Amino acid sequence: MYSGILPITQDENGLAVVMGHEIAHAIARHGSERMSQGLLAQLGGAALGAAMASKPEATQRLAQQAYGAGATVGVLLPFSRAQESEADRIGLILMAKAGYEPGAAVGFWTRMAAAGGKDTTPEMLRTHPADGRRIAEIEEHLPEARGYLKK
Repeated sequence: MYSGILPITQDENGLAVVMGHEIAHAIARHGSERMSQGLLAQLGGAALGAAMASKPEATQRLAQQAYGAGATVGVLLPFSRAQESEADRIGLILMAKAGYEPGAAVGFWTRMAAAGGKDTTPEMLRTHPADGRRIAEIEEHLPEARGYLKK
């Protein structure tokens, strides 16, 4: 976490959103999962290279480019977005267990979206869910998370 995010967190609840989200990545072992996915993608590329070894160089290049784009858009980016959504959900639960109102996440992610400006990148090419989708999913998870609030 960097101090540059503090204006967006605004208060202790906003900071709990960020901390819960980042701790959730660690608990869910997302870093290890990403490394495994990357290695599998590289292995697939190597296998394709071996299978295409007898083909002309231009054909090999085209096949590798198509494989790289397909692996990225079809596997790696959706996997990354799913991990971000999972970290959001787990983070809400962690917040609630620590006594913070998980609904603060909606305000935080709204401010984060505004700070990022208008992103016109199609969601299928993003590492994170689109802002509107992310906020809607968080709102769907609030009842579950609030069930963990300390009484």
